[in-house]
Amino acid sequence: MMQALVYTGPERLEMQEAPKPEAGQGEHLIKILASGICGSDMHAYLGHDARRPAPLILGHEAAGVVEGGAKDGTHVTINPLNACGTCAASLRGEDNLCENRQIISMPPREGAFAQYVVIPESNLVTMPEGVSFAKAALAEPLACGWHTVRRVRQAFMTSTPETLLVLGGGAIGFGAALCATAQGIGSVTILEPNAARRATLEAHSEFEVIGPEGLGERQFDAVIDGVGYAATRATASAHVRPGGVIGHIGLGEDTGGLDIRRMTLQEITFIGTYTYTAQDFRDTAQAIFYGKLGALDWVETRQLSDGPQAFEDIRAGRVPAPKIVLLPHPEER
Repeated sequence: MMQALVYTGPERLEMQEAPKPEAGQGEHLIKILASGICGSDMHAYLGHDARRPAPLILGHEAAGVVEGGAKDGTHVTINPLNACGTCAASLRGEDNLCENRQIISMPPREGAFAQYVVIPESNLVTMPEGVSFAKAALAEPLACGWHTVRRVRQAFMTSTPETLLVLGGGAIGFGAALCATAQGIGSVTILEPNAARRATLEAHSEFEVIGPEGLGERQFDAVIDGVGYAATRATASAHVRPGGVIGHIGLGEDTGGLDIRRMTLQEITFIGTYTYTAQDFRDTAQAIFYGKLGALDWVETRQLSDGPQAFEDIRAGRVPAPKIVLLPHPEER
């Protein structure tokens, strides 16, 4: 048996004993040493995600140690998205669009807010010595930003956007900003309404970090919406320049906000992006391991047993850090 943080219904999380999973053929048992709280975990917690019905172990941003088998003791970060490898999307290298994809924290796969999880070997990226598990667990959310920035840059074809506005200073938005710098975009501005989080971002980066009052009538080559509400889509529509690109990664609300008339008349490209390809994940992990995304010292860690309070604090806006990482085995980091 193992300890796990189980989603039992809207706004209810409980520490429970759960069966320790067993690795099948081509899989490894991973002792989870760090597991980040994602916005999609929050959506499920609030009862807004039918793909994640209770009871369920949430969590898909994780790193840990292989336990047993030929790779016993290997430190790894986990790509939680498992593609079939045989559909047309998989064969094109678009694993994220696989029609049969599975991801831990969605049935039939339990998530990583637990002491152990089982993952296919192909989903593991080996960590070099000296990299903390909390940093390695950021590979998943940062890969979302890496993928979006890559798609936005591709939309410009023969040039790289010079100015970028990122909406939202959580791990998705801040991560996208870091990835943009790593991919050659020189001027990045982050719009974050929470004053405490703005202060954290300013302390841990050299980006221009502004509140809504600081935006004025400025326009940018590209806008990345890391939030995904009607209001943020309206902001993206208004502040991307003619001929610019909007990269949309947030999943806050299904509809509303886009100014379709302006986008049509001024040839603004809108790109919806979902997670990342396996190559994006590997590229992001390597960028983390070798310091290309900065110190990544803006993570707050808490024990897994403190998970219910962490979710409450995130919902109430009391968390200045862009990311809370839970520690299922707090004696090991």
